[in-house]
Amino acid sequence: MTRFSFTIHATSGKARTGTIAMRRGEIRTPAFMPVGTAATVKAMKPDTVRATGADIILGNTYHLMLRPGAERVARLGGLHKFMNWPRPILTDSGGYQVMSLSDLRKITEDGVTFASHIDGSRHMLSPERSMEIQRLLGSDIIMAFDECPRADRPREEIARSMEMSMRWARRSRDAFDAGGDHAAGAALFGIQQGALDEGLRRHSADALGDIGFDGYAIGGLAVGEGQEAMFATLDFAPGQLPADRPRYLMGVGKPDDLVGAVERGVDMFDCVLPSRSGRNGQGFTWAGPVNLRNAKHAEATGPLDERCGCYACANFSRAYLHHLHKSGEILGAMLLTEHNLAFYQQLMQTMRDAITAGTFAVFAESFRRGYGRA
Repeated sequence: MTRFSFTIHATSGKARTGTIAMRRGEIRTPAFMPVGTAATVKAMKPDTVRATGADIILGNTYHLMLRPGAERVARLGGLHKFMNWPRPILTDSGGYQVMSLSDLRKITEDGVTFASHIDGSRHMLSPERSMEIQRLLGSDIIMAFDECPRADRPREEIARSMEMSMRWARRSRDAFDAGGDHAAGAALFGIQQGALDEGLRRHSADALGDIGFDGYAIGGLAVGEGQEAMFATLDFAPGQLPADRPRYLMGVGKPDDLVGAVERGVDMFDCVLPSRSGRNGQGFTWAGPVNLRNAKHAEATGPLDERCGCYACANFSRAYLHHLHKSGEILGAMLLTEHNLAFYQQLMQTMRDAITAGTFAVFAESFRRGYGRA
């Protein structure tokens, strides 16, 4: 049984393509993970998610611990069986969602005490409890528990938060090892923090390297700082992390964000954008995003994207998709979510092919010229 390995097959500039091998299957990188917040990728069946090209999905520790509960999922055979997804699952630590609760939580060195957004019940989430929950869910890639402050906070506050996250990373590592997750076939990723500050990110990367993880995430971006600032940080942050391990940019993003991040050495991504946009009438195409609620599509007979061969593009017109979304029909959310996830996976495959061919810079420039024309 392969617990975890990462092989880089080719590079083109800083861009890399490779394979993560795990007990439940291989993950081709660069990889995009659809988000299955509550044990489902909204509006999608698991086999349809797989058919779009997804090798791995993300589950949300915070939401699953509250409902239906990690212990219940474990009694029912684990998250893979519960949602009928037999391939790898990455679970986040729950830290980001807890931090976003603002007035509903209190942070101490021990962890975070918070009130459930569902019923107001009180809970404690610590590095140890986060590892326990993710173990109960049966996660393949477990994320260390961390704090994610906004990038616009004072440097001193960001530094204090980063230092605490590094102490929590050590506790996560210790709890992971003590809990037998390694033997069970799971992998553990650390999370680099430090907002937009190169020195703080270097300090964080060094601390994580000293602890030792299977992979490394770049946290604290895509939290309102804008694409220019994010790219400026990605100009140095991935290179501070071990070159022989996967680099995962959390919570990103738009198609042009993905291209720019791969260009800077990132290997893995997740984001709710393709599924959330699909439910709200926005489709992604090679020419840019399209708002199908717009009246100009009411009599458009062509497909959403001429270059896409997904079920929605092969069988339905923009006019029909416009009608479904204007009418509030469930099928509209289903078709557009499937298209968006298929488009994202087509984009990842195209990037993998360009890296293999050594032409990623040419692809990236061509993509940027064409994207946005819609």
